[in-house]
Amino acid sequence: MVSPAQSSVTNKLLNILPESDYGQIAQDLEFLKLSRGTVVAHAGQPIDYIYFLTSGIGSIIASTPEGNRAEAGIFGSDGYVPTSAVASTENSPHEVVILLDSEAYRMDYGRFRGWMDQNRNFSKVMIRSIEAFSVQLTYTAISNAIHDVTERLARWILMCHDRVPGDEIGLTHEFISLMLSVRRPSVTTSLHILEGNGFIKSERSNIIMRNRPAMEEFARDAYGKPEEEYRRLMKNLF
Repeated sequence: MVSPAQSSVTNKLLNILPESDYGQIAQDLEFLKLSRGTVVAHAGQPIDYIYFLTSGIGSIIASTPEGNRAEAGIFGSDGYVPTSAVASTENSPHEVVILLDSEAYRMDYGRFRGWMDQNRNFSKVMIRSIEAFSVQLTYTAISNAIHDVTERLARWILMCHDRVPGDEIGLTHEFISLMLSVRRPSVTTSLHILEGNGFIKSERSNIIMRNRPAMEEFARDAYGKPEEEYRRLMKNLF
């Protein structure tokens, strides 16, 4: 298998590695395409592979013992999943599902753990990524507690927009309601509010960003801090 050139890899974590360190781990990267709805990790099941998305979006889904489900966090080319692998956890505590058709490199779990132990720079980047992701999870919990549905939806759309090229996000109202753990009519109402303010254009299976600065202002403190922290943690690593 030919190792991918680092200059062609759009995953931010793989791209930020020093060239010599990337050259070592690249031999264990396998490219693949992931269709919408693909489950790359099952809650309570062994982790077979670690995924580094280069395009698209995925979601971490938390479930209660009674079967209630809600999104805990999202990821794209900014991270990797399952994140619990960084702590040598063999089973995934959450379900990890692909939201939009994606491309990714995957690495065998055993090889990932081997590089965590053998390559200091690789380990440093992976751990920094987890710290940044933990901030996102914290702010998701805060937002769910203090913001109304429309502000939460604005935050979520902004986060998705960060992770896709262009201004179109191909998600249905039904899927968004699952991600936000609210009823579908609530999503429809909130989308109408955002569209009425000129922030987005909402179509049946598509959301088009029209005025991102105004959307960020509307979202207030629901959006921005985790993104700022990610940039801080990933800046000047080497």
